[in-house]
Amino acid sequence: MTEQPTLPNPKNEHIKIYVNGKVLPREEAKISVFDSVVQGGDAVWEGLRLYDGKIFMLDAHLQRLMNSAKVLAYENVPSADFIKKALRETLAANDMQDDVHMRLTLTRGKKVTSGMNPKWNQYGCTLIIIPEWKAPIYRNKGLKLITSSIRRNNPQFLDSKIHHNNLLNNILAKIEANYAGVDGAVMLDMNGFLSETNSTNIFLVKAGKLYTPFADSCLPGITRNLIAEKAKSIGITCIEKNLSMTEMYTADEMFTTGTEGEIAPVFEVDGRLIGKGEIGEISQQVQKLHLQLVEELGEKI
Repeated sequence: MTEQPTLPNPKNEHIKIYVNGKVLPREEAKISVFDSVVQGGDAVWEGLRLYDGKIFMLDAHLQRLMNSAKVLAYENVPSADFIKKALRETLAANDMQDDVHMRLTLTRGKKVTSGMNPKWNQYGCTLIIIPEWKAPIYRNKGLKLITSSIRRNNPQFLDSKIHHNNLLNNILAKIEANYAGVDGAVMLDMNGFLSETNSTNIFLVKAGKLYTPFADSCLPGITRNLIAEKAKSIGITCIEKNLSMTEMYTADEMFTTGTEGEIAPVFEVDGRLIGKGEIGEISQQVQKLHLQLVEELGEKI
């Protein structure tokens, strides 16, 4: 007999999930096998985090969702107000207020027949909201990473500015990290410069300054952009540049940014300690700045 899988958080066994206007128990939340996300990974998504009843940077996330849908020529896209209403309904049905991460997915929708051609999508988009109890776990736990052999997408092939569900290269990089027994993988661009990890953006600290890769092949993450913009408010300069693996290994500090993982210090990459192999002063300042911004920039939902 197959054993029941263990959930990371047992509370999520009974969550309710939004699918196209219905809030359903986890095991009843289904989509069609003809949906584009099943047929070809044809969907866009956002990760949202709920803090004390407020969703952090909600409008920025929804604007990115709309931009991605526009680039992919989706039709009958729900409005931001419609999605906010769906979020409220979903959170209320789950009685959720804090320590919640939501996966918001918008697919091209169901097809009338199997195939890649978007002309077969005649039902409108599919909207899915998966809310889960997921408290941040990396604020003080240092990450161990490897450098992946898998390269991040270049705009010549698939622009990473589209926040799409076609994530196989990221998944392959994470598989390498899993086999190596570490937390994640640094992905390089086609020229060998740092891009991002398989799921987060990268910052290095050197001589009191922040450095982050150009957003050529990486997603210009919402938390990334905010930290880069607001760092000067706490007296820290942030510079975008091409960064090599050597600069990563010899950095004083390193951290990653993302909605789910927040500001996560990196202690080791490819067996090399980063700095002293502990959370540094600048990383701690950025963590405090992030928590301040969470309070200021959350939208009551």
